[in-house]
Amino acid sequence: MATKDRLILVCNDDGIFAKGIQALIEVASDFGKVEVIAPDRQQSAVGHSITIMDPLRATRFELKNGMVGTAVNGTPADCVKLAHDQLLDRKPDLVLSGINHGSNAGINLIYSGTVSAATEGTILGYPSVAVSCTDFDENADMSGCQEAAAKAIQFIFNNGLPKGITLNINAPSGPLKGLKWTRQGDSKYVDEYEPRVDPHSRPYYWMTGRFQVLDHGEELDINVLKEGYGSITPIQYDLTAHKVFGEMSKMEL
Repeated sequence: MATKDRLILVCNDDGIFAKGIQALIEVASDFGKVEVIAPDRQQSAVGHSITIMDPLRATRFELKNGMVGTAVNGTPADCVKLAHDQLLDRKPDLVLSGINHGSNAGINLIYSGTVSAATEGTILGYPSVAVSCTDFDENADMSGCQEAAAKAIQFIFNNGLPKGITLNINAPSGPLKGLKWTRQGDSKYVDEYEPRVDPHSRPYYWMTGRFQVLDHGEELDINVLKEGYGSITPIQYDLTAHKVFGEMSKMEL
């Protein structure tokens, strides 16, 4: 398929006006026509939630560099679903989500709206990629993430993706040292809730805590990122523990 004939849907979870999505638009534009449909506000850590009790509204906005995008008052997954069913005049050849401000390696990808937008694309049958920068700075250098995204896009157009597989990319800010295939590192957040009192003497709680790595290995996304490389992890939405299912299915209940 010629570049001019491809349609690429770009989404994120930081909101349609985030700098990261603009960086991803720049990359996507080299591979096809870009349609931007993203949340109208910050939607980090909403996971794969969807809106079912409120109406969804879609508003067109002018973005940078002459681009026009559609802002949706819903979650990242809502945006991809609505794009698929109503907002696009034809089905996309690729779904890209990001570039997120902050890592989505390890357990982070479970909570991530960025990853969920890409996963929703996969569920709907489109090859999909999530891209994240480990640097939370709004002005972080996204050039390495852009290069990693371009490599993944070219890989997909050359090779395709197996059914049900999404690519999850993470990379440090700055130039790309290299991109390595990885697996999701076993990790968790040790959550703590700090009790506080508001000016009206009402108690509330502010989540703090720390990130804990529970896994070891050179092929972990977390460790590859620590070494300064970008990571690319094939992930799936099928949550069945297939090995355990094979064992348990032989056991009497």
